[in-house]
Amino acid sequence: MIKKYFSNPANTLRLLVILIAGVTLVACASMGRPEGGPRDEIPPVYVRSNPTPGQLNFNGNKIVIEFDENIALDDPTNKVVVSPAQTNQPVVSALGRKVSVELRDTLLPNTTYTVDFADAIKDLNESNILDGFAIDFATGDSIDSLQISGIVLEARNLELAQGMLVGVYSDLSDTALTTRRFDRIAKTNQLGQFTIRNLKPGDYRIFAVNDVNRDMHWDRSEDVAFYDMTISPSSRPTTVTDTLEAADGSDSLVTRGATLFLPNDILLTWFNENYKSQYLVNNGRPERNRIDITFGAPSDTLPRLRPLNGPMAGRDISEWSVLNASAGRDTLQYWITDSLVIKQDSLLLEATYLRTDTLDRLTWTTDTLRMFMRPSKAKKKGKEKKNKDEETDSVPKIEFNTFTLSSGSTQELNQPIVFKTSVPLARLDTAAIKMQMMVDTLWTDVAPPRLRPQKENSLMTFIADYDWKEGTKYRLTVDSASVYDIYGLFNKPIVSEFTTKKLEDYSKLILNITGLAGRPAVAELLSGDNVKATVPVVGDVATFDYVAPGPYYVRLYIDTNGNGVYDTGNIAQKLQPEEVYYYPKKITLKKNWDVQQTWDIYEIPVDMQKPIDIKKNKPKKRQGEEEQRNTDEDEDEMYDPSNIWGNPYGGNDSRNNFGGGGLRDSRNF
Repeated sequence: MIKKYFSNPANTLRLLVILIAGVTLVACASMGRPEGGPRDEIPPVYVRSNPTPGQLNFNGNKIVIEFDENIALDDPTNKVVVSPAQTNQPVVSALGRKVSVELRDTLLPNTTYTVDFADAIKDLNESNILDGFAIDFATGDSIDSLQISGIVLEARNLELAQGMLVGVYSDLSDTALTTRRFDRIAKTNQLGQFTIRNLKPGDYRIFAVNDVNRDMHWDRSEDVAFYDMTISPSSRPTTVTDTLEAADGSDSLVTRGATLFLPNDILLTWFNENYKSQYLVNNGRPERNRIDITFGAPSDTLPRLRPLNGPMAGRDISEWSVLNASAGRDTLQYWITDSLVIKQDSLLLEATYLRTDTLDRLTWTTDTLRMFMRPSKAKKKGKEKKNKDEETDSVPKIEFNTFTLSSGSTQELNQPIVFKTSVPLARLDTAAIKMQMMVDTLWTDVAPPRLRPQKENSLMTFIADYDWKEGTKYRLTVDSASVYDIYGLFNKPIVSEFTTKKLEDYSKLILNITGLAGRPAVAELLSGDNVKATVPVVGDVATFDYVAPGPYYVRLYIDTNGNGVYDTGNIAQKLQPEEVYYYPKKITLKKNWDVQQTWDIYEIPVDMQKPIDIKKNKPKKRQGEEEQRNTDEDEDEMYDPSNIWGNPYGGNDSRNNFGGGGLRDSRNF
């Protein structure tokens, strides 16, 4: 049959045409993806909405907004906010080119509403963010139109506060922040920026809150920032210049009228008061000879503890135990010294301690703590008897305590010796501690180190400062039976030999600081964002000695009360957290080199000071976007102080109403 078909020339020609067409189609199908032209870098463009922007007398409960392309929403539950604040969370969704917002609260009469999307809207394909988009409408015959803008940073490390709630009160009383919902609100975008829109004329107080429980005001355990002065929003006409691109690629400048809303440069730095409720977190008896008790907050008052059963019933715990406590006395270890109590399998303790009540007051309360230990396992039946030939007068095994030297074979010139023990000590014979130094191949006696507790209430860690000589070999000896713990066990002899580093192994960093105006300050040397060394600023100079070679960063805080410790803020006392500044460049220290730098803490706006290498909250990059250039790569790079917002995407920031010339920082007033 096949032979007959191909014997016809017409059929052969027809099949040849079909084969050629098929090969052509396959070739076309296997072609590479066609080029799509330049990447889309334009965010979605607003087309229309219901209600329209600024619409009056709106009485619906659903807002629908249409854009010129398909869009997606990024975390709308947290980013999209409605002012006035809603009791019930609105439902926000996207489908195709449309975004819908369904309000579940009844609209108030004669009120201006704002739906602020922050940076939640982006196009579907390239993730170009439409930052700062909002729509407003009114339920009455007029609409409020003023607005204020600014930025929120974390006070301690100048991190951008992303997604933080910022709100205002027209009620200027001190109680508004803790009792009332914000009048109008906004959320910070990924650059930490915010704009609170549609304000009435008048005076306001402004706050930023990490609103964990979504009650639209501050609770004492939440992060918070406040501005020292009241704010009166205003506006004035201005002109702005836009750059238009023609079809041939050429640019032209066009000037148009606009409205400038003020203030537009508010700086808020958030902190946490570190408030913790006082309560009994945990208690237990992990070992027969130890009782552990943990409280929710530090305290300067110890609990009163006494057993209700056993040989020590009714007697205070201080009579039959030794306390090893944390610096804040919130973690307590009671080491039992009475052998009869240690043998008790069941221990009932009456505990009287301070606890925070419902009115936020410390009151005494009493609980019964029940602590049980399983009895020791009996010896297994049929245990082999001692060898009859074994000597009955053999010496029992001696037990020692665990007093040890934690230093290694190399000793840093600026570090002390550290001793540790697993059980609190009862006695330490300092005369039994000896130090020798190698001089011309001979061991020579030198002054021994003097041990002291590492911190108050610590009975298990001791340190000894020493004036080391560089590049020298030392021998530290602790005689046997010179250190006794609370159970009468003594130490094994300790002999440790180590060598100190040479000065040439270190680097030195000197910072000449301007802008302090006589205020006390403390400088911190950082590896990443971890503090490696801390020094006071003396005569506007911070000097870091004995620094290991490597890359570092430097941070400084104004030590307002001069206590040498960073202090956070306090709302009730209207106390701002201590100011923090970053040296804006990475500093690479080399072995046997001294590095000296000049640092003006006000040369660069505070929101641009922290080097991007150690920033944790970085703006998200668009799909396909290359890594942002690291401003730390060139240590001599010049910074442009005029660009106070530093838009990571380049071009115009959609929040272009921010003013230049620095931030309105209430910390300096």
